[in-house]
Amino acid sequence: MSDPSREKANKPPGKELSGIDRRKFIKLSTLLGGGVILSGALPGCLGNLKDSTAEIIEQQGDTLVVRAACPGHNCGGRCLLKVHIKNGEVLRIETDDRPTDTLEDPQLRACIRGRAYRRRQNHPDRLQYPMKRTGERGEGKFERISWDEALDTLASQIQRVKKTYGNSAILVPYGTGSYNQINGRQTAARLINLLGGSLGYYNSYSWACISRATPYVYGTSVTGNQRQDWVNSKYIIMWGWNPAEMRDGTNSEFFIKKARETGARVICIDPRMSMSAVALADEWIPIRPGTDVAMMSAMAYTIITENLHDTDFIKRCCSGFDPSQMPQGCEDEESYSDYILGTKDGVAKTPEWAENICSVPAETIARIAREYATNKPSVLYQGYGMQRRAYGEQVVIAGCALPAITGNVGVAGGWAGGLALQADDGGPFWNVFPTGRNPVKTSIPVFLWTEAILRGKQMGPEDGVRGAEKLDNNIKLIWNVASNILINQHADTNRSAAILKDTEKVEFIAVQDQFMTPTAKFADLILPVCTQMETWGLQDGWKYGDEVIIGPQLAEPPHETKSDYQICAELARRFGKKEEYTQGRDERQWIEWAVERYQNTRFPEMPGLNKMEKKNKGVYSTPIDKPAIAFAKFRGNPQKHPLNTPTGKVELFSKRLYDMGKPDTIPPVPKYIQEWESPFGEEADQYPLQALGHHYMSRVHSTHDGIDWLEEAFPQRIFINPLDAKKRGINDGDQVLVYNDRGKIQIPCRVTPKIMPGVINIPQGAWWKPDKDGTDRRGNINVLTSHKWTPLAFGNAQHTIMVEAKKAGKQNTIT
Repeated sequence: MSDPSREKANKPPGKELSGIDRRKFIKLSTLLGGGVILSGALPGCLGNLKDSTAEIIEQQGDTLVVRAACPGHNCGGRCLLKVHIKNGEVLRIETDDRPTDTLEDPQLRACIRGRAYRRRQNHPDRLQYPMKRTGERGEGKFERISWDEALDTLASQIQRVKKTYGNSAILVPYGTGSYNQINGRQTAARLINLLGGSLGYYNSYSWACISRATPYVYGTSVTGNQRQDWVNSKYIIMWGWNPAEMRDGTNSEFFIKKARETGARVICIDPRMSMSAVALADEWIPIRPGTDVAMMSAMAYTIITENLHDTDFIKRCCSGFDPSQMPQGCEDEESYSDYILGTKDGVAKTPEWAENICSVPAETIARIAREYATNKPSVLYQGYGMQRRAYGEQVVIAGCALPAITGNVGVAGGWAGGLALQADDGGPFWNVFPTGRNPVKTSIPVFLWTEAILRGKQMGPEDGVRGAEKLDNNIKLIWNVASNILINQHADTNRSAAILKDTEKVEFIAVQDQFMTPTAKFADLILPVCTQMETWGLQDGWKYGDEVIIGPQLAEPPHETKSDYQICAELARRFGKKEEYTQGRDERQWIEWAVERYQNTRFPEMPGLNKMEKKNKGVYSTPIDKPAIAFAKFRGNPQKHPLNTPTGKVELFSKRLYDMGKPDTIPPVPKYIQEWESPFGEEADQYPLQALGHHYMSRVHSTHDGIDWLEEAFPQRIFINPLDAKKRGINDGDQVLVYNDRGKIQIPCRVTPKIMPGVINIPQGAWWKPDKDGTDRRGNINVLTSHKWTPLAFGNAQHTIMVEAKKAGKQNTIT
């Protein structure tokens, strides 16, 4: 779920702030950013605390202190808050202060988003009651209605579409706005499955290419050592990875710091000098976006030609490295080393070749290759932004090949690359709330929902459709829960808006959310949802972690808001499914059920909910003194412990990819392929700048946008290099118009050398706010992005963008 975009700082009740003041918060936030405890408190009011809702861990006079999970908004972390409540008002929010803060069991410290949460919780723009549309879709005109009318309307529309078209015309779209079991998309998925199902989807906006491509190399996505093992590394490359800001698992930045303390050298390769480059790295290497495979290939060239590769590991554990290892039927095809050395295509992938593409000096490429190959064990950690690009599968596979040829797989201190889910058990579950099976067996790639609206019945396997030769319906009803995907977070916002505005295409849209998001403005029906602090919840780690945190109910839902679970339970009653849906459980009882699920799987020693609240103060964690190492058994004996690949080995040449017969877009070995929008293409004559949209410290995707403390610390702006700014007569702070054929945005700029020339950065997630001429005045980068998808994963390629920028003139100002 998402937060409001406001031009002026919001001022919820409680203007006189105790503890840390706003200016100090902003100053410290800007300096520290990530998981560092602030020496003060964030005041606020969450509401009344019931005696029965949470275990009070401390009482200071008439102030009660309660531990709670930081609300799950898919930020990449799962952290612990200490909430101070007096007379029904939260005086401050602190973070984890448990005395055990070790490498094996570190504290789960919240970042500034969690510590500023009272500004979101208490925001005056929260939705208060159900509403129905009165104007055109997208106008944002609604009138208040009762819950009975709202639920009757949604029930009747679902029933109508089921009868008229069938369940496959219904979509409950991808949404990551809540992950606390009781709030979130999963509650709607459970109900719709009991009602006959809906059009399914697979993959995600976050990990489409990396989750699809990694198994082609390793046969699994469980390719990462537990993070405590990083202290055994001597050399760490953060390639397009920014854990200090986007939080790729709580404490990832902490473990990198610990690795540096034990002597590891850390390199950051990124087009921008990120917070992670500043705080965690010994060296920043700027690289042209979309050219990472060229540099990786040139590193491989240096490693192979200088005999720095691990011939023993390659011989025992890899296939497809050279002509002697090719699979049956492909003996004469191009092997991995053939491509690197240019044996077949006549182009050796030298550092000099790569320099002309990626703009990293040849001597730097060769040096990094030597350091990575000789300072072993070493880690090459792949960020996710570079696989959200044209041909994003290639960078994933190339990033897996380097650890393989250097023998950094299956060893302490090494890293196999790829998605790198946590070794041993695969890592956290995220949601365990049971959704049941979807009776509709047909599914589409998650990114192609707009295509299923426009031409669903024409879509088949060539569009990634699974379970049918063709879809039997176009999408006619969307039930959007905990998601801002319909407008704000999908590619080509203007196109999405035009599609959804047409009521003959999608006949009914219902939105459940906490705020009037850009997506909510396109709803026919809006249902107001309480926050995660106003219901029960449970969270385990994000991608990594060995802990479970309870989210007790800290306040009653205000106004007429309800939890997503309660909304679905009341809707289920209208279909005669309430008992089957709820199984007789209320919200707290479902959390008890979830705790039992963890006891039976990841954490057999974990206490029950009541004991966990009282004895463990709401959090259970497992110390890791012997980190699991991915592929250790395979490395020791690949015949006894083969991988789940056709050859049983690490596949540097994939016959499965070869058999697809698409060598130009899905080659069997990882290759640099020029993107469809590129500085080297004809489009650069008109749009010469590449644009990025990184995950910003002030938001979780679009959640928290416009929250005043976060906005003042990290305002939405365009970041541009001084050389590019000078060419265009742009000065720091100027209003800048950025545009291409898909749309235009206008916001202030920051001129900075912390981004390489030829690239601009517009932090993703800002709420779309078009003026009367259609220019977005908030800075939503998806106005500029393309809806074109990648060839193998059918994943989003929203980071492949070419634009132009100019100083805004009087004609571009709001009238």
